[in-house]
Amino acid sequence: MSAAEGPLVVGVDTSTQSTKALVVDAATGEVVASGQAPHTVSSGAGRESDPRQWWDALREALHQCGDAAREAAAVSIGGQQHGLVTLDERGEPVRPALLWNDVRSAPQARRLTEELGGAKFWAERTGSVPAASFTVTKWAWLAEHEPEALRATKAVRLPHDYLTERLTGEGTTDRGDVSGTGWWASGTETYDEEILAHVGLDPALLPRVVRPGEVAGTVRDSHDLPFAKGTLVAPGTGDNAAAALGLGLRPGTPVLSLGTSGTVYAVAKRRPTDPTGTVAGFADAHGDWLPLACTLNCTLAVDRIAALLGLDREAVEPTTELTLLPYLDGERTPNLPNASGLLHGLRHDTTAGQLLQAAYDGAVHSLLGALDLVLDEDADRSAPLLLIGGGARGTAWQQTVRRLSGRPVQVPEAKELVALGAAAQAAGLLTGEDPAAVARRWNTTRGPVLDAVERDDRTLTRIAGVLSDAAPLLERSTDAH
Repeated sequence: MSAAEGPLVVGVDTSTQSTKALVVDAATGEVVASGQAPHTVSSGAGRESDPRQWWDALREALHQCGDAAREAAAVSIGGQQHGLVTLDERGEPVRPALLWNDVRSAPQARRLTEELGGAKFWAERTGSVPAASFTVTKWAWLAEHEPEALRATKAVRLPHDYLTERLTGEGTTDRGDVSGTGWWASGTETYDEEILAHVGLDPALLPRVVRPGEVAGTVRDSHDLPFAKGTLVAPGTGDNAAAALGLGLRPGTPVLSLGTSGTVYAVAKRRPTDPTGTVAGFADAHGDWLPLACTLNCTLAVDRIAALLGLDREAVEPTTELTLLPYLDGERTPNLPNASGLLHGLRHDTTAGQLLQAAYDGAVHSLLGALDLVLDEDADRSAPLLLIGGGARGTAWQQTVRRLSGRPVQVPEAKELVALGAAAQAAGLLTGEDPAAVARRWNTTRGPVLDAVERDDRTLTRIAGVLSDAAPLLERSTDAH
C-alpha cells in the first residue's frame, strides 16, 4: 500500500448481489484497499434477502481491506434502492427484505395509483408514478399478504439505512434514496402524510432524512467492524445517486449504466414530474435532481440468452431481421412487470450469434427509448454517453450502444463507481466540499472516448414496430398475473 497523501475514507456499495468496500485517499482518490463479499438472493416467486447477511458481507469486505480500513476518518454507505427492510423493537429483521426487483407488488402499484388521484397526482407529489419496484408498493403488498409481519414492524428502513443505523445507532436516510420510496414528497422534501395515512404507515417508523453535507452520526461502540469509535458517518445514498456522485456529474451529462438492470439518468436542476411513469423523478445526493429510467433486463438477461445458446457473451453476429424483446424478469420500462421475452423473425438460417445480437439490441433499445425523456431541453444531445456498470467494458455492449444511439461513448476507467461516490461523500465531510466536486478532482471519468457511428435507424424502427404489434400480447401476459 502506498503512503496516503490525505486522510483515508471508506465507501461502500451494498448491492443486490454483494457488498463492496473501498478505502480511498481523500486527497487523490487513489483506492488503497478493497474487499467484496457476496449476498444470497431468493430465487422463488419474489426476490428477498436477509439484511443481516449484508452486515456480515460488510464485515468480510472490510476485513479484506486490512489495516487501511482501521485508519479511516469517515465512512459512507451507498446501496440498492427501494428495498423494504422491516425491523422489530430490537432492531432485528421481522422478515427478509423485499428487494427492488421483486415484482409481486405490481397489483398494489396499479391500485395505489388509481386510489390516490392517478398518475398525475403521484408524479406531481412524489416525482414518480408507483411501479412494482417502489417501496410503498411493497409495504402495501406486505399489508395484504403478511399482516402479522406488518404488526410486528417497529421501524421501516431502506437497505443502506439498515447498515448506516447499525454503524451509528441512529435511524437516518438521505434525500437521494428516500425519493425512491413513493412516500416522500419531492416538492416539499418531507414525508407525505396523505400517502402514509393511505397505506397505514406511521411516520414515526421512518428514519430522519439527513441533508446533503450533514453528518449522519458517528461509529458507536457496539460493532464488530474495524472503525474506531467516533469515526464520522456520512448520510449514504441510493446506488444511482452514489454513482452520479462518483462520476462528479454536472447537469445534462447522460449516463447509461449496464448492470443486472439498466438505467439511464442525468443530473437536472429542475424537479422532474413525468406522469407517464417512464422517468422516475429521484433526488440526487447533493441538492439537485436525478431523473432516471430503469429496465429490469440488461446484462443478466443478455447473459442468460448467451448461456441458453452455449455462447460467450461477445459471440455476436450482425442481424437485420431478428427482434428479441428480452423481458425475462418482466419489465419496468416499458411498465410490463409480468411480461415474458418475445422473439420475432426467427428463420431456418438464423444463427445463434444473430440471436444473441438481437438480445443486445432489444436491451439497448429499451434504454435509449427513455433517454430523450430523461434529458431536458438544455442538454447537449451530441455529448458522449458515459457508459458504466458491469457491461460497460464489453465490446458487444459498447458497439451496440454506439450503433443504436449514433453518439460517441466514453467508458470511465474507474471501477466501483457506487462505492467511489460513497467515498467522495465521506471525503466531503472532512473537506467541506461538494462530493461531486471531490470526484471531479479525483478525475473519475477519465477513460477512452469511442467515436460516434451512423445511427442504425432501421433496427430501431423494426424493434419499435414489433413492440407496438406485440403490445396486446404483452399486456395480456401482465393481466394474467
